[in-house]
Amino acid sequence: MVTLTEARRIITAAERKAEEIGQPMNIAVVDAGGNLVAHVRMDNAWVGSIDISINKAWTARAFDIATKELAELSQSGDQFFGIHASNHGRVMIFAGGIPLKRGDLVVGAIGVSGGMGKQDQAVAVAGAAAFLGPLP
Repeated sequence: MVTLTEARRIITAAERKAEEIGQPMNIAVVDAGGNLVAHVRMDNAWVGSIDISINKAWTARAFDIATKELAELSQSGDQFFGIHASNHGRVMIFAGGIPLKRGDLVVGAIGVSGGMGKQDQAVAVAGAAAFLGPLP
């Protein structure tokens, strides 16, 4: 499971990266059941990205795969084509969702939205890196 203390550490690291690249973000952390543990909407982050960040985290946990990878596998003709229409449209196939692991066990996920895909991914990576380690 991901604790609130861990979620706050993840979000702090992600916020630092978002500030570094100059892009306000929505950052969500979910637990092993895909339930929201914590969410932050940075000042001036898009309101429309709140739901997207939460759903990116949920998707990364629901399928135990980074949403960036899922996006690559869900293109026309690939094995997961059309997956975004499943689960009542909750599945996000944009970069920015990353499973959080302890060893080989997925215990939660981070989801980030508010910028371009590369920006969302960079912020999510920074947050995920802080999960088991000290803040950068």
